[in-house]
Amino acid sequence: MSRILITGGDGEFCKHLVQQGKDCEFLTPTKKEADVKDYWNLDSYFYTHQKEFDYVIHAAAITRPMVLHEDNPPLSIKTNIVGTSNVVLMCERYDKKIIYISTDYVYEGTDGNYKEKDSLKPFTKYGWSKLGGECAVQMYDNHLILRMAMNKKPFPHPKALIDMKKSLMWIEDAAKTTLKLLDETGIVNVGGKSQSVYDFVKEENPKIKPIVLDDIPDVNMATDCSMDTTKLKMLLKVKKVISEHKEI
Repeated sequence: MSRILITGGDGEFCKHLVQQGKDCEFLTPTKKEADVKDYWNLDSYFYTHQKEFDYVIHAAAITRPMVLHEDNPPLSIKTNIVGTSNVVLMCERYDKKIIYISTDYVYEGTDGNYKEKDSLKPFTKYGWSKLGGECAVQMYDNHLILRMAMNKKPFPHPKALIDMKKSLMWIEDAAKTTLKLLDETGIVNVGGKSQSVYDFVKEENPKIKPIVLDDIPDVNMATDCSMDTTKLKMLLKVKKVISEHKEI
């Protein structure tokens, strides 16, 4: 049984991880119990509970609204960069593996079909904040970075972009996939097939209305953040074969 500490225990992704992880044991501290921005608060929690978990899924982060990163960079830095560094230091100190939930926003967002080894050039301050977190994570050997393209279900807006391509998957599927990859290392793109946001949402909500990027001039958006998920598919295929072999 996997024993997992999830940072960001108040968040939506944490809830889905717990729902999907029926054969796992979870620690889901609140921000007050384990504030990633507060080194000593975090250290106290890790010290107290160090024998209760082996993996750390670092999901605590400031994400939306995206404009927050533009308007308040210090908060973004303290949470997504310094906070991630604190979690990495705790994992190193207490010998735990870190699984870092990153984003497709670390890519440039112009050409699409990005592979894990492609160059990185975030198009928003949010993307830079998550890439800053990645830098800290990569300095600790026992890590896994998941560059995710996930969305809440149901889609939280009445309209979806027809001229932005992504490799989206629903948040519950992202949670399920994360738990299957706990023992992997390095970097893995996690998402679904490349398509417009509109086409992705329409499969679940046929009534969704179209919108174009020019209709949202106040937010910096990419035209194509789609990712090459070949590595993900290969890893999941291998795990499925191993699982089926064990059942024989």
